[in-house]
Amino acid sequence: MNTRERFKNIMAFKPVDRLPMIESYWWWNKTVERWHSEGLPQEINGHMEIAQYFGLDKHRIFWLTPAGRIQRPQGRPRSEGVAHTMDEYLERVKPIFTGATVNPDDLRIFAAEQSRDEVFVWLQIDGFFWFPREVFGIEPHLFAFHDQPELMHCINEDILTYNLRIIEEVCSVCVPDVLTFAEDMSYNHGPMISKAHFDEFLAPYYRRIVPVLHEWGILPFVDSDGDIEPLIPWLEEVGLVGLTPLERMAGNDVNNIRQNHPQFRMLGAFDKTVMHRGADAIRAEFERLLPLMKSGGYIPSVDHQTPPEVSLENYRLYVSILKEYVVRAVEG
Repeated sequence: MNTRERFKNIMAFKPVDRLPMIESYWWWNKTVERWHSEGLPQEINGHMEIAQYFGLDKHRIFWLTPAGRIQRPQGRPRSEGVAHTMDEYLERVKPIFTGATVNPDDLRIFAAEQSRDEVFVWLQIDGFFWFPREVFGIEPHLFAFHDQPELMHCINEDILTYNLRIIEEVCSVCVPDVLTFAEDMSYNHGPMISKAHFDEFLAPYYRRIVPVLHEWGILPFVDSDGDIEPLIPWLEEVGLVGLTPLERMAGNDVNNIRQNHPQFRMLGAFDKTVMHRGADAIRAEFERLLPLMKSGGYIPSVDHQTPPEVSLENYRLYVSILKEYVVRAVEG
């Protein structure tokens, strides 16, 4: 089987010859710098080049966010946002939604690779918790659910319209196999918002965009750090079908998720904090994940970017054991 066949089959709970082997979150720059000092050839810098160097499966992932166009007030850190009133929003943020959104030349390359089943294509866009936080800043965003509901809805209406335009433009050239909404709406003790706030401020927008993704045959996932397990029923209600990265340190129990949500897809979940501890620790982590790997609908990967504590030798060891377990998962 080839890369895209494996991806599509495993996400459909169908048989595969082995599980896909991917790094779902590209490596930290500091990690790559360390590896260069330890023998990774200096000319190997790009994410795709690094993946191929280690013998991982090739896939294309790209994030289309308008946030980079926001003109941030001088000296203001990202955590404090860019706009706290409707007037500031209309002046500083509203204009970023106009203009070009995608590079069709890149998409044509992805589409050609995808048509040959050499890659699966993964698009990420800003979600309805993530983008308002980019506007308000971290703490003001949480107060805004109560204090500025009108502005919150205005922001999400705009990012919805922008995202729908992105999907139409991208799909006219290359239909992604999976799409993730960047959200980060949990921390290590659970969701940052209540079910009532989710239903009022996020669910209406998901209900308007997720059916479009299903019509295109795109799997809609959510990307969120923290303990995301309590949110899964909320996500399922609006048609979302999967989660990543499922951080172990935040308390996510992926085997429990599989038991309670048998058709829910997952990607990630390998505890990055054990990767530097040697073969026994890496193998024990794969043993924890093996029941899930055998169940289908899951691709093992590091539960966020590989940290700089992981040496080149550590990572080679991780990949060698990964190659063993992606086969073990389908035996019998």
